[in-house]
Amino acid sequence: MIKLNPYTEEARLLLVQQVQMQMSEARFEHVLGVEQSAIALAKRYGCSVEKASIAALTHDYAKERSADEFRFIIENKGFDLNLLRWGNAIWHGLVGAYFVEHELGITDHDILEAIRLHTTGAPQMSLLSKIIYVADYIEPGRDFPGVEEARRLAVLDLNQAVAFETKQTLQYLIGKNFPIYPKTIETYNQWVAKHS
Repeated sequence: MIKLNPYTEEARLLLVQQVQMQMSEARFEHVLGVEQSAIALAKRYGCSVEKASIAALTHDYAKERSADEFRFIIENKGFDLNLLRWGNAIWHGLVGAYFVEHELGITDHDILEAIRLHTTGAPQMSLLSKIIYVADYIEPGRDFPGVEEARRLAVLDLNQAVAFETKQTLQYLIGKNFPIYPKTIETYNQWVAKHS
């Protein structure tokens, strides 16, 4: 358990060490990039920089866990068993928050929610959740068609950035004939679809 209150540079370094031990070097570089983007967005939109840093550093904490670890938690810790039909792309956010809370001792509701929603989004998201959702998409290491537009939107209008990312993600999943997690469709319906 890490003492993050107050969130000093020393506390951040201890958190960084704990996170780094859970992942590959490439994943860790991504996490640092997300932190950089999240802090910039937090400053831009008046969100807690400390919470943005913590949520960004821990958003992929469980990304490289085994499927067996995830299944055990889903089956034994009160999760919806329908989650078993999905995989790591969904689990590392929704179930990853459980690992963050129970292994690192982070109990802040906003931070845990941001971790849970960083891949699927949700119809209703806090400012911090939107920041982590977008920062994960636009961090400096990302290079794919549309990322520059996403970065441009992120500094202009965070809600537009959420909508853009959601639409791009859905188009990608459909183009690959991948199954779409229901929460992602709910996110699309709220943030992208025009309701008449």
